[in-house]
Amino acid sequence: MRIMTALSALALPLLAIPAPAQAAAKQVGGATFVGYGGSGATVYTYLPGRGFTSTTKVRGLFQFSAAPDGKKVAWIDDNGRLHVTQGTKDAVVAKGAVAGIPCATPVWSADSTRIAYAMTAAESMAPIAIVGADGKNRRTIAKTYGVCHLAWSAGGRYLAGYAGSTDGVFLLDTTTGKSRRAAGIKLANHVQSLSPDGRRVIVNKIGANAPGGDGTWPLAFRPTLVDTMTGATIKLPVKGSLIGALYTKDGRLAVRVKGAKNNTIAVLDGNLKEIQRIIEPAEARQFGLLGLIS
Repeated sequence: MRIMTALSALALPLLAIPAPAQAAAKQVGGATFVGYGGSGATVYTYLPGRGFTSTTKVRGLFQFSAAPDGKKVAWIDDNGRLHVTQGTKDAVVAKGAVAGIPCATPVWSADSTRIAYAMTAAESMAPIAIVGADGKNRRTIAKTYGVCHLAWSAGGRYLAGYAGSTDGVFLLDTTTGKSRRAAGIKLANHVQSLSPDGRRVIVNKIGANAPGGDGTWPLAFRPTLVDTMTGATIKLPVKGSLIGALYTKDGRLAVRVKGAKNNTIAVLDGNLKEIQRIIEPAEARQFGLLGLIS
């Protein structure tokens, strides 16, 4: 794999400002962030009016994922054990996960009840398993080259990840067990999110001479939205310096924009029309955005 090993705070209110014509649209409220410091990573959950409601220290080698409900964190320790941490409670829910590779992160289902993760394998194509957050109903789906920074479509059918060599993004159909390479992506070193139907993916494309990176979750990156069937790049109609993007579980697209004092998040509907603008806490400028909480 072309992956190298790698290696907070209080915040001001997260302000949600709806676009005037779309004020009645369902609003995005809280968010989950990640910050790096010392020898580890910390996942922060923020809710409006309540500040940071929880902080979860992640052990292992930065292989973690925050649940969409903002209440739980899944992470993999150095021995390949998959943990679920909620508050002060921590439980090992599965064993045999890929360990020691920062990009081999687990991923939560949209309803925060299941976790998918890559299992140890002798070759770069690894089997993917799914297990309940309570450790029950574990099953192996199939093998895929896309084992890095897994994303799970809200519809539940597709998983996507980039190859450890950074050579492309692959989608795994959890129903048929078939894996295919996404069109239009030659090299990538991050997959952030899939649309609910799995048709569109948000990635960080890289050039042929670019370093693969260390595989940790990026604090910021310029997102590219790609149609996985046609390979077409879909322009994001948001002005400014874009430093991330992700899909909400109901199909809205949230685009993160760098600011001088506060980053903002433009929330777009299915037609890519802005329906909400979120002002992040100033302190969140040093954090990576993991997810939004409705």
